[in-house]
Amino acid sequence: MKEKDMKQKNDDSSLVDDNTDLKNNGNPPTEAALPDAESQEADPIAKLEVELSEYKDKYLRLYSEFDNYKKRVARDREDQRRFITADVFRLFLPLIDDMERAQKSFEGVSEIEPLREGMNLVFQKLRKLTESGGLKEMDVLGQTFDPDLHDAISNAPAPSDDLKGKVIDVIEKGYILNDRVIRHAKVIVGN
Repeated sequence: MKEKDMKQKNDDSSLVDDNTDLKNNGNPPTEAALPDAESQEADPIAKLEVELSEYKDKYLRLYSEFDNYKKRVARDREDQRRFITADVFRLFLPLIDDMERAQKSFEGVSEIEPLREGMNLVFQKLRKLTESGGLKEMDVLGQTFDPDLHDAISNAPAPSDDLKGKVIDVIEKGYILNDRVIRHAKVIVGN
């Protein structure tokens, strides 16, 4: 009898289809209950898409901030250049006024000495103005030729042997602004 009971149990278990779900009261499993390979893959893809959109948003924001920064810096540089130019011209306005007064004084003057004195005063004022801004005139006459400071226009015979390779004449003065050469002196070098 034991064998008969075992056979019957086996027969009953064979009646249960492989497609039935015992948890679902013997009914076939529904689609929601089945593990879906696509839904499992969709979660990581959706997660990556969300991350991608966040990174795109961060990128666009950073790009916009950098673009705004570049525009702001360019605008600030332009403003600074304009204000510096205005300051320089403001410094030269008194000289323009002096030159206009000197020009008016030329009318009807028969003696040249007072005009020469007036021009010397304006020139001294200009020199003081440039020196106060840090502009210095190069003193190059008699110095050894230095290509970092001088532009050799030509060579000429040196009046003495000790002036060979040295500056013997200055065609155009050189200037230094705050320890930086802004114009090289054009010179004649002795040979």
